[in-house]
Amino acid sequence: MCGIVGYIGMQNAAPILLEGLKKLEYRGYDSAGIAVMQNGSIAVSKVTGRIAALAEKTEHGSLLPGTVGIGHTRWATHGAPTDANAHPHTSNDGRFAVVHNGIIENYLELRKELMEKGYHFDSETDTEVVVHLMEMYYQGDLKQAVMRTSARLCGSYALGILCSDEPNRMFAVREASPLILGVGVGENFFASDVTALVAYTRNAIYLDDGEFAELTPDGIQVYDCTGQPFRKKVSRISWDIQAAEKGGYEHFMRKEIMEQPRAVKATMAPRLKDGQVVLDDMEIDLHGIRKIVITACGSAYYAGCAAKYAIEKLCHIPVQIELASELRYSDPLIDATTLLIVLSQSGETADTIAAMKECQSHGAKALAIVNVVGSTIAKLADYCLYTWAGPEIAVATTKGYTTQLTALYLFALYGAKELRTVDEAEYQKKLQVLKALPKLMQQALDMNPNLEQLAKKYHRAHSMFFIGRNTDYAVALEGALKMKEISYIHAESYAAGELKHGTIALISEGQPVIALCCNDAITEKTMSNIVEVKARGAEVLAVACRDNQKIVSLADDMIFVPKVEPLFSAAVEIVPLQLLAYYVARENGCDIDKPKNLAKSVTVE
Repeated sequence: MCGIVGYIGMQNAAPILLEGLKKLEYRGYDSAGIAVMQNGSIAVSKVTGRIAALAEKTEHGSLLPGTVGIGHTRWATHGAPTDANAHPHTSNDGRFAVVHNGIIENYLELRKELMEKGYHFDSETDTEVVVHLMEMYYQGDLKQAVMRTSARLCGSYALGILCSDEPNRMFAVREASPLILGVGVGENFFASDVTALVAYTRNAIYLDDGEFAELTPDGIQVYDCTGQPFRKKVSRISWDIQAAEKGGYEHFMRKEIMEQPRAVKATMAPRLKDGQVVLDDMEIDLHGIRKIVITACGSAYYAGCAAKYAIEKLCHIPVQIELASELRYSDPLIDATTLLIVLSQSGETADTIAAMKECQSHGAKALAIVNVVGSTIAKLADYCLYTWAGPEIAVATTKGYTTQLTALYLFALYGAKELRTVDEAEYQKKLQVLKALPKLMQQALDMNPNLEQLAKKYHRAHSMFFIGRNTDYAVALEGALKMKEISYIHAESYAAGELKHGTIALISEGQPVIALCCNDAITEKTMSNIVEVKARGAEVLAVACRDNQKIVSLADDMIFVPKVEPLFSAAVEIVPLQLLAYYVARENGCDIDKPKNLAKSVTVE
């Protein structure tokens, strides 16, 4: 999730761009750059690293005079964090500069086409195809070039575009990536977040998908996808700057919970091509693999627990889940017939790095699933699959977990195809379920307006039990972790069938039990466990599909989720449980984004 900003007016643009980029730092980034129009040409300055380095390089913008410019902070996806991969990107003839937030899914085919026509590329990014398309289509009409370029792009993008031939205007384009226009007096702006605007104007126009805008010092004209001009409502920004950084949400965690459908789609979409799962040009030969070991820590470990069912069912290969902190010291029975799958959001988790090195020393090949390009784990791995979730600010992961799950589901389907362990009809059926996950996750968010009230009921609990069977048990693990991490309520998860083997001794009057009942194959068994705990006075909050009338009549309270194939259900089921934990923590006055004693990236043993 990069950040972009643009300015056109009477003031020097570079200092405004730098200040706007600073306000976008919270989004996370690894490089930054600005481009400013200067006397019929475009001057560009960019750095790997922090905005402070860019400010120093440009002497706080004084070395790039000019009143029109664009800026960018980059979170690396396509290509490592380098000066060459940093934005803005310029055309071969130097007439165009572009900044981009999002992912161009068809960039490989566009890149090939452009190279065949003689355009050369200076970066590894998907973005550079945009600026070369602009050069190719420009024939004296900048608006037409913008339209023709946009029509060729598949994916998500917010674009800022400069052309040296037309120094008194710039264009901004939106498709499935946030973009906001700032309306000033004798000056106008665009940015990916109001954070970058509120210091200069409180008047904003929110572009919708498929719209683009022409900005001049004197005004803003918005167009639909056919190029027809129309009027857009100007909204008043009432948030303070701190709230604006969170997109209007009270906490980053809430914002990131709500971002999950989009993050899962961003992780999935570029890997689904022509009815197949394509894993970033990786060639993993699974025919000689006899065992898969998944290793990770915390929520990443629980993502592995949930995905184990899908991988085993679809690939017919046994899957072993290991805590990295245990695996590194266990002298594991691993050899060249083992595929190690390593999960880490940051790619810098110390225990996971050590476990990975240990297994590789035994001959195992390692597939890393990480969110940070160029991280240690990404570099050490034999294969790497990026989640493309964008930066996650809250310490307790939400979209990190669900995008890791998504990557593992993609791997499971990839393996099934490679090994021919499912027929084509079943493969396509499962693929359609996978494609539907973002929509189903959004439904899970929308269909539970009662979560705040449930939090008011349960927030005073001293402990909670989460129970489930099979895939539901895997979700219970992460649901309990979210609750304990941010609310500080003792919460434990149990395989529901194990209750009678000891844990049921802890059930007393009023004890909250969250029962997951979304897997139809074992719902009747879980219901018997619900009856057992209710007989001992427990308050049962059940998570189930709306059409499960038996559960509705049995439970004290309900959380509903849309019906989904159990193999892939974890990504949908966890969403309302994350939100429940959030509301409970808020009721208890906890520091939700920064829970006590926890760090975002655990780089020590």
